[in-house]
Amino acid sequence: MRSFIVYSNAVTLLVAVLAGPASLAATASGYDYKDALAKNLLFFEAQRSGKLPAGDQRVQWRGDSGLNDGFPQGVDLVGGYYDSGDHVKFGLPMAFAVTMLSWGVIEFEKEIAASNQLERTLDAIKWGTDYFLKAHPQPNVLWVQVGDGDTDHHCWERAEDMTTSRTAYKIDTGHPGSDIAAETAAALAAASIAFKPYNSSYSKLLLLHSEQLFSFADTFRGQYDDSIPSVQVYYPSSGYSDELLWAAAWLYHATDDRYYIKYVVDNSASLGGTGWAVREFSWDNKYAGVQVLLAKVLMEDGTDAYDSVLKQYQAKAEFFLCACLQKNNGYNVQMTSVYSDYLSMTKGNLNCPEGQVQPQEILKFAQSQADYILGKNPSSFSYLVGYGNNYPAHVHHRGASIQSTHLLASPIGCTQGFEQWFTRQESNPNVIVGALVGGPNQQDEFSDQRNNYEQTEPSLAANGPLVGLLAKLDSAYQVPESYSPRSVAKEDLVAKKSPAGEHHQTNYAPVEFAHTLTHTWMSNGASYYRHKVVAKNISPKPITQLRLSIENLTGPLWGLSPTSQKNLYEFPHWIKVLKPGSQFDFVYVQGGPPATVSVVSYH
Repeated sequence: MRSFIVYSNAVTLLVAVLAGPASLAATASGYDYKDALAKNLLFFEAQRSGKLPAGDQRVQWRGDSGLNDGFPQGVDLVGGYYDSGDHVKFGLPMAFAVTMLSWGVIEFEKEIAASNQLERTLDAIKWGTDYFLKAHPQPNVLWVQVGDGDTDHHCWERAEDMTTSRTAYKIDTGHPGSDIAAETAAALAAASIAFKPYNSSYSKLLLLHSEQLFSFADTFRGQYDDSIPSVQVYYPSSGYSDELLWAAAWLYHATDDRYYIKYVVDNSASLGGTGWAVREFSWDNKYAGVQVLLAKVLMEDGTDAYDSVLKQYQAKAEFFLCACLQKNNGYNVQMTSVYSDYLSMTKGNLNCPEGQVQPQEILKFAQSQADYILGKNPSSFSYLVGYGNNYPAHVHHRGASIQSTHLLASPIGCTQGFEQWFTRQESNPNVIVGALVGGPNQQDEFSDQRNNYEQTEPSLAANGPLVGLLAKLDSAYQVPESYSPRSVAKEDLVAKKSPAGEHHQTNYAPVEFAHTLTHTWMSNGASYYRHKVVAKNISPKPITQLRLSIENLTGPLWGLSPTSQKNLYEFPHWIKVLKPGSQFDFVYVQGGPPATVSVVSYH
């Protein structure tokens, strides 16, 4: 049986902008996409470098690490993500992963929120963007790598025990890196869109750095691996033309500034955007992503004078999609793609050399790839670690393969790690939940061995695009729940801790919450916030005896009636019944993050 997806550190899934209209006849596959999504985000917590957040680090076998990164060079580079099974912070795949996470939020915000993973996804993005802001201390300087691949790969030790080189590498006007500067600009621009509804000041800061980095990348052109030769063995660049177009396309989406749309039009031929017909989308090759983004611009609103060139981008995007769907006269790939939402928006179809394709066919193809990952393959094996009962137990990952510092406090030396842990036949002592491993070969063969890094090593670049894909599939193929009176188990709820302004959509509770930050002020050096929460009955039936849990509340609250139970509230006395479509609101004041509001029970 043919594999539906190619796994490697160089080739990944294209971002999951994949669904057709809601009216499609959805067929459940038996796979729990919501659970897979939640697990996938845990992988990013396992890859965190720096000081781990107290009380909000779910991967407990990890500890603080890399706390002096950048200090010898006089810059604070603490934070960010380790790339894969090693402890190098490679900037190019890290930025690509953040761009993919952000694209998932931009296209599927409601679906991710409905899976109760919006805050976690924004957290994963911010862990990367906070690091990029540190790494960009001046307009024409970007620190792009921490750690040395050669020395790192000669050691097998936990991040918490690192004895390998933490040399930091940068690009500047004399040592350019247009590819990595532009990819980082793309990541920050996409993230600025994702954060705009929740933290406008942070969004503006990201956009400022993005525009500076794009100008740097375009003005001082060169490949980053020419400036940093040591990265050539690990993440060599095939060129920077695609990244320049990619960054400009994202900046247009983030700013609506016609300078950026003019840039991608004026440079469409010279930078290959309308010339390259590709069968790959990866951390190194962004042409397909550029073409899809600009096809979206054309389909959404057009730009008059630029439409003729945008149609050329669209034609190349459709070439890629037809190749993905195996309908391109033999010039095909085995990867998923994007586009069906865009087609659905315009009530269009995809015309391939081997026939017309409707939007829902793209979604079904994407589902087949996700299902393959989760276990619908000849081996009935899940390549997403921790999902299902049969998944890789010998993942090529230093931290997962060595007992945690919380249980084994004594440091594990460089060679000691190889001798005592790398060669062990037993399963890894720590399950790196949510890691998408390299996966099977073209014959669907997979060897679960720690030394088989090509098949058992996970990476940021491979995991990043899965968030949007899994959220969309969960939304499209879930089995609707009835709204018959019942109590709701806590694990069923979607209305959890959220960024200010988050719009909650739940699949089980019949109440939808919208949080708004209405006022902020300073008192004695501390910030305080006034939060307004609107609760709306989205079910077809009236609701009585609604009980809400409000956790992490530190200030006063108005508009709900407290009960004798801690953190439990009821309708205010003037509300007896909440009719379908009706809503009420309540207000609370506190410092720090917003409270967590969830439904406990109702009739």
